[in-house]
Amino acid sequence: MIAISQAVTGYVPRGRHLAGLVVVLVGSIFCLWLNSQLNIWSHGKIVGLSSLTLAILVGMVIGNTLYPKFAEHLGEGVGFAKAQVLRLAIMLYGFKLTLTQVASVGAPAIMSDALVLTSTFLITYFLGTKWLKVDKQTTILIGSGASICGAAAVIAAEPVVKAEAHKVTIAVATVVVFGTIAMLLYPFLYHLGWLNSWLGAQNYGVYTGSTIHEVAQVVVAGNAISADVGDTAVVTKMIRVMMLAPFLLVLSFALTPKAEHTGQSQSFINRARQVRVPWFAFIFIAVVVIHTWVSMSASFEHTMVLIDDLLLTMAMFALGLTTHLSAIKQAGAKPLILGAIMFGWLILGGGLINGIISTF
Repeated sequence: MIAISQAVTGYVPRGRHLAGLVVVLVGSIFCLWLNSQLNIWSHGKIVGLSSLTLAILVGMVIGNTLYPKFAEHLGEGVGFAKAQVLRLAIMLYGFKLTLTQVASVGAPAIMSDALVLTSTFLITYFLGTKWLKVDKQTTILIGSGASICGAAAVIAAEPVVKAEAHKVTIAVATVVVFGTIAMLLYPFLYHLGWLNSWLGAQNYGVYTGSTIHEVAQVVVAGNAISADVGDTAVVTKMIRVMMLAPFLLVLSFALTPKAEHTGQSQSFINRARQVRVPWFAFIFIAVVVIHTWVSMSASFEHTMVLIDDLLLTMAMFALGLTTHLSAIKQAGAKPLILGAIMFGWLILGGGLINGIISTF
């Protein structure tokens, strides 16, 4: 009970957090407003750009100009947004999903998601650490974003990986760059006949949902074909999102140092005891279950989704404030090269996986 009480109170901001949280909140509301206005100003021509992307960009601009002068007074609140607010946002993400959606697309979509996720992450890790010599934390974050759900997966993995802000930003950058390209490239290839010759319309929806980085990008790429294809793509993508919780648990176990014991079983038990379970991810699954089985009004669901969007944007804005351009420059081009290679794998390897599964 004491541990639970401490965990709950850890999500209650203190007086020292307020100044930083107010700055992050104001900045996030501005980014949400700017995202909606850009869509209006461009008459819908700016697609796939989310408030999360804007938040990290605006945050970085301020973080490398004005913020350092006030970091001493705002730092604790900004840190609270990067940690506790982020975890809360991941929990509430469950209001965007239901188990009914999972059932509607069937086993092929689930198999495609599982195989694409596993192969993408393992290939990313091998190429990043063994060939390109990218540091382990950045590699894991890039792999998380490419294999699961883009920026949301990157920032969800950050507490498990314990990476510096600039490494998270680099990983998010690969999601933004290559996810945006995919969003435009997939419909183009489909209309050229390069995809629909071996993938039917609904199979294309599963392919899109299982290989494109962000949910917003999947919406655009799927609906460019038809509304039905768009629905299939989004549901397939949401199944990938639900795989975030078990992924984080496995990742947490894998990153726990091996205990030095002679017996293999003893080593496993000791490692299991040391694992920092990402419990916020399992609350996310619990919220999905509740959202599925408990009747809720449309207005309540809409409100929870809006709150979650705000919290995610706050976490990204706080991340941008603490990201230094010098650290990104020092990382070099290798992370982007890794992201580009995995982009190619998602198109070709993901297409092969989906093509094989569609034949069953």
